[in-house]
Amino acid sequence: MPNRLAEETSPYLRQHAENPVDWYPWGQEALTRARDEGKPILLSVGYASCHWCHVMAHESFEDDETAAYMNEHFVNVKVDREERPDIDAIYIEAAQAISGHAGWPLTAFLTPSQAPFFVGTYFPPQPRGEMPSFRMLMEGVTKAWTEQRDEIEAGRERIVKVLSATAQLTPGEGDLSPAALDHALLGLAETYDTRLGGFGGAPKFPPHSVIDFLLAQAEEGYREIALDTLRAMAAGGIHDQLGGGFSRYSVDDRWHIPHFEKMLYDNALLARNYLHAFQCSGDEALAEVCRSTLDWMLVEMLPEQHGPSGGFAAALDADSLDASGHSEEGAFYAWPKDEFVEVVGGAAPGHVDDLLSYWGVIDDGEFEGANVLFVAAPEKRPPADVLAAARKALYDHRAERHWPERDDKRIASWNALAIAALAEAGAVLSEPRYLDAAIECAEFIERELRDGDGRLRRSWLDGRQGPPAYLEDYAYVAAAYLTLYEHCFDERWFVLARETAAQMVKYFADPEGGFFTTAGDHEELLVRRKDVDDNPIPSGNAAAAYALLRLSALTGDDNYRKIAVETLRILQPIAARHPQGFGHSLQAIGFALADVTEVALVGDDLSTFTSVLRSDFQPHRVVAGGAGDGGEVPLLRERPTVDGTSAAYVCRNFACQAPVTSSEALTALLST
Repeated sequence: MPNRLAEETSPYLRQHAENPVDWYPWGQEALTRARDEGKPILLSVGYASCHWCHVMAHESFEDDETAAYMNEHFVNVKVDREERPDIDAIYIEAAQAISGHAGWPLTAFLTPSQAPFFVGTYFPPQPRGEMPSFRMLMEGVTKAWTEQRDEIEAGRERIVKVLSATAQLTPGEGDLSPAALDHALLGLAETYDTRLGGFGGAPKFPPHSVIDFLLAQAEEGYREIALDTLRAMAAGGIHDQLGGGFSRYSVDDRWHIPHFEKMLYDNALLARNYLHAFQCSGDEALAEVCRSTLDWMLVEMLPEQHGPSGGFAAALDADSLDASGHSEEGAFYAWPKDEFVEVVGGAAPGHVDDLLSYWGVIDDGEFEGANVLFVAAPEKRPPADVLAAARKALYDHRAERHWPERDDKRIASWNALAIAALAEAGAVLSEPRYLDAAIECAEFIERELRDGDGRLRRSWLDGRQGPPAYLEDYAYVAAAYLTLYEHCFDERWFVLARETAAQMVKYFADPEGGFFTTAGDHEELLVRRKDVDDNPIPSGNAAAAYALLRLSALTGDDNYRKIAVETLRILQPIAARHPQGFGHSLQAIGFALADVTEVALVGDDLSTFTSVLRSDFQPHRVVAGGAGDGGEVPLLRERPTVDGTSAAYVCRNFACQAPVTSSEALTALLST
């Protein structure tokens, strides 16, 4: 008998629709039942591509005896962390406060008033070392609830105070300061892994936001940290050497063995990292990684069979079926040596030994006896045509395996990241298909992810919208539309960016400074938080501030800047001390402190100028372009062509130089 999850918009929740557990989605029905029956809530949080979420589901949630105990003693609630980041963030923070560690699956026991009193992660069906079994845990919780309920419920005020800490953050003393950026850079240099790239030890996550912050620095040493990290990741097993795209993280410190799930957000952010690195270095190999990452998105993450085209799916699962029909992490991607030799022997005869060495294929592979391909011996790189033939043969052979499941829900903020990457890469790399895909994705958001009042929704699947959008959705969409406008000069995207930013300020801004994660009319949760850290993706506050600063530069509206600076004054102290987790905040602070260049292009043919602007990475620049009639973009107003010839105006702090009509003159102006 299916439970209540069968009709949800989350594929993760639908995966549990046939469980014998009497699951509820998060909502008033479950909360009311818990209150009326005096039962604690068993909250299970995960996501569709999560390996250990699948393991716990198979071991416990599909077991009739375990489910019967759950159904008798708890009100059981299932949450997709990607669809409901507001709920996830509260109880992840609770897990860190109560147990000192957190992750997914997240297993939390709550009072009927939503207060957590025990929070953990994965629990096995039988005791393992010092870890109790899931059944033992539930029995202990049941006993505590029966015997100590008053004491448990009395602890609500204390935990609410702890979890409300971010909501109380307000701007600190003093102005934004370059000293904070200097302190952050020194901290990053101290923690940089000079041997393997990245920061710290295993596991290693791609430091997307930190990389762009480092690339924005004039000092070559900091740029080299970013470039070396990107090259190390590109050579590693975290980078799919056949199909393109990156896994979520590496379980080791050398980027070799990945945790195999592939997330849309990682790949959109990394594509821009590699694009900016190419602009900084001129290294075509970095541009090629950007292309292969975006091509992977276009090939494997556009689920057109599940609704209208344009929107990108959320993730590919870490697990898939192996040759014997068992679900295994990485089964789709790993290669036994004999299978590898058979495939490349047919595609590239005479080069098998070099290919074995190049991709690090050994008899007893390092992942469950198989090999994860990585660039082990770059000096053994075969000729380009041989490598291409081998890669195609391996990819085609792999495509006959059982593919990982794809989470087909479209998330507004993650699609916005894809728009920004595709738009910028399309312009810089002269790839119109990327720009076309960015426009289609933006049109998807406007068509499918707005409700009847014009407000954003968080997600979409099979024609149904998910919950109301969060701060990050509004901030990312506004920023993406600005990027799209700057690279196609269609002013409708500028107008929509401005409208989205206005909604963001109206519904999410705290008059005391910064932004709340949820809108003012959102359902009441245990606490109302402010998300501030940029790990793994930019925080809503940093993204909102950055988008408002760019809008201020394009419009001359100082109110945008005031709101942004107040937000950044909240973030600056902690970002300076903990730069690894606040890379996007540091980027935004850098923009706020910079002598931002505003470039206005007018005329029918702007290609002479755009080729100059896109030849290097200049994060402290905004660009507007149009035919010269002003329109909706204030930066273009009262800036005519020169005797009918296309012209470029270079401005700083809204004071413009005389217009120029040649690429050489524009280059000279930009260098002063």
